[in-house]
Amino acid sequence: MMDFFIDPVLRAPMWGCILMCMASSLMGVLIFLRKRSLLSETLSHAAYPGAVIGVAFFALLFPAHEEWSFLAVLGGAFLSSLLGLKALHWLEQKGKVRSDAALCFVLAVFFGVGIVASSAMQAQLPVWHKQVNMLLFGQAATMSDMHIWIYGSLALLVAFFLFLTFRPLQAFLFDRSFALSAKMPVLFLERILFWLLLLSLIVGIRSVGVVLMSGMAIAPAVAARQFSDRLQTIFILAALFGALSGLIGNYLSVIASLPTGPMIVLVGTTFALLSLFFAPKRGLLFRIIRILAFRLRCLEENILKGIWKKGKFSETPSLRLSFVLWRLKRGGWIDKHSNLTNDGRQKAASIVRLHRLWELYLAESLGFQAEKVHRTAEEMEHILTPEMEEKLTRLLADPKQDPHHQPIPERRL
Repeated sequence: MMDFFIDPVLRAPMWGCILMCMASSLMGVLIFLRKRSLLSETLSHAAYPGAVIGVAFFALLFPAHEEWSFLAVLGGAFLSSLLGLKALHWLEQKGKVRSDAALCFVLAVFFGVGIVASSAMQAQLPVWHKQVNMLLFGQAATMSDMHIWIYGSLALLVAFFLFLTFRPLQAFLFDRSFALSAKMPVLFLERILFWLLLLSLIVGIRSVGVVLMSGMAIAPAVAARQFSDRLQTIFILAALFGALSGLIGNYLSVIASLPTGPMIVLVGTTFALLSLFFAPKRGLLFRIIRILAFRLRCLEENILKGIWKKGKFSETPSLRLSFVLWRLKRGGWIDKHSNLTNDGRQKAASIVRLHRLWELYLAESLGFQAEKVHRTAEEMEHILTPEMEEKLTRLLADPKQDPHHQPIPERRL
């Protein structure tokens, strides 16, 4: 594995991909949190015609210096992306076109122009056309040590900018009106962010390609967002996921002889999908587990309440009810004859108390009719906290009866 970091042939693709992915991931967090994820897709595709035309002009002017053609790629891609960004702003502000429609229009038009220019170049400059063709999906394997310095400088520039402007950037991302009222340099930050975004996308095209660059920017941000609500942590996790995507993707592409750019994006997408399913707070799996656990607790409390009211459990146990009864016995709420224990009786009385308190609150404070409050109380009794119970008790002056003139059990001490 160490050969990938020190070998003269392998180190440039490895370090270059890692640093590029870190820089693009950090910028991806900003556009993801601003809900402008399609912007990266549009600008990366808008860079393609500029790169094609830039290489074509370079081939005509400097045919003997092919090793410097990357300068034409960067310059042309930058100008083309900037033109795409200006066109996007004009459509949104002057043309009154909706944001999503403007993004799709700019993406389609610029990428179409790039394909036409590439086809013309294939007939006129077939040798140079290879330089253009690799821009679609990237060609990290041909990186040199110079690319390490380029991507390293970009990553340091992005990280340094985020470090210096973190507080105003945080206010700008989550409350633009407050940032403006506090006289923070919002417009300046927006301009710098756009320039850094353009730079990150254009430089990253060399390794991942036009088609996949936006995926590399957004996937680590999506993965990081599932693990934290703190902006600082999201930045750190996004950079980590981006770096791992570059490392693992490059490694797998070498040992399996697969394209590097698509492998990096696939690894980043895998991180995002795994995070969406298995992140402890927001992951789908854990949300399902919490939902099922809540439903099981509601069923247990309803059974305790039913036994408290009727004096015994009268239903024929099904497989699910048998499991619930086993849990209640194991927790010490009922005995082996399905009768309430002392703890079970207090627990059931507490549930009934919450139910009847909420019914009384709806009837007296909110003006609901007494016959229409039961269903809502059936739901609320399972989520009312002790603090809410105390406030209801104080608000209703420690009531003794619910709207149906049923006694409200005493508060459990």
